[in-house]
Amino acid sequence: MTDINFIRNISNINNNLDINSIKKQDSNKQGSTFKELFNEKCQENTLSFSKHAAERIEQRNIDVTESVSSRLNEALVQAKDKGLKNVLVMIDSSAFIVNTISNKVITAVNNTELKENIFTNIDGAVIK
Repeated sequence: MTDINFIRNISNINNNLDINSIKKQDSNKQGSTFKELFNEKCQENTLSFSKHAAERIEQRNIDVTESVSSRLNEALVQAKDKGLKNVLVMIDSSAFIVNTISNKVITAVNNTELKENIFTNIDGAVIK
């Protein structure tokens, strides 16, 4: 008897469904989901500077112009595409260590301090 009641309940549920309203709800969800995903992806590739990097940039008088920021972002995208995590990015006469997981510049070095310097714990380099 319970099996028959279960089947009746299921058939009643199916008869009460409005398929058109479900499709509209799904399409609205997809639109907002796409927008959210798009905004999320745009923010994923936005580079920021750690406190340490900001201090080093100021101490070493490294000029981080719009051009340098743009090239750092390009290097970040290239490094992520290759699956790199900690990257040495050479731009003009400055070097930046970038963590692609957190999208942060970890430290920065100018040309005078590049000489006789050893970079460890990096898994790639991008030269711009």
